[in-house]
Amino acid sequence: MQWTNRLRGVLIGLVALHLVWVLLAWLLHAPVLPYPWEVYLHLPSMSEGELLAHLGVSIWRVLLGIMCSLLLAAPLAFLMFSSRRVGRMFESFIYLSYPIPKLALLPIVMLLAGLGEATKVIMIVLIILFQIVIGLRDSLRAIPRETFVLFDSMGASAWQRVRHLFFPAILPDVFGALRIALGTALSVLFVTETYGTSLGMGYYIVDAWMRVNYLDMYTGIVLLGTVGFLLFVLLDVLE
Repeated sequence: MQWTNRLRGVLIGLVALHLVWVLLAWLLHAPVLPYPWEVYLHLPSMSEGELLAHLGVSIWRVLLGIMCSLLLAAPLAFLMFSSRRVGRMFESFIYLSYPIPKLALLPIVMLLAGLGEATKVIMIVLIILFQIVIGLRDSLRAIPRETFVLFDSMGASAWQRVRHLFFPAILPDVFGALRIALGTALSVLFVTETYGTSLGMGYYIVDAWMRVNYLDMYTGIVLLGTVGFLLFVLLDVLE
């Protein structure tokens, strides 16, 4: 029943999105905004190998950035939770650094890490890491204190605490943080793929825009949005 309601919501959203798209295309009546069916009919004429290469690289960059962020965020959140001194230090650092627009750091990262894959992954990590850390830290702090007393009374080891207390407690918030991080990561990826690369959906979309090939451009946007939607569905299935 839950999946049926969710599917119904997705279908309603798709219909509403396409109605808005058709209305705007009709009002504008210009090549810069083609109708949805023009974009979909154009898709088979595009090079399948080229599109798969761009899509594959973009998906790999997003997944690698999110994975690195999660691997860094989990121990940081546990450290902030278990040590008040460390927690205060990191909270002060996050408070001062979080308002800085991370995309403004792109030139610095490019100078330090070069124009290769590392820069794109580092930028994703820089932007979503703090979001995940704060979410996991708050999740750990929400665990009732009585639960720790119960585990202590049963003689639970450190690993048993992690396995049977911390992990189940933070898992729902992990998925929530990943949903937010995914949307942010895709936005960051688009910007970073316009520099120092010839592969990726960001590069493909901007290149089509510069060539004034609007059908290619909108096809790239639709494909990138579809990838984001499928990754959201994957998170739902995993949850």
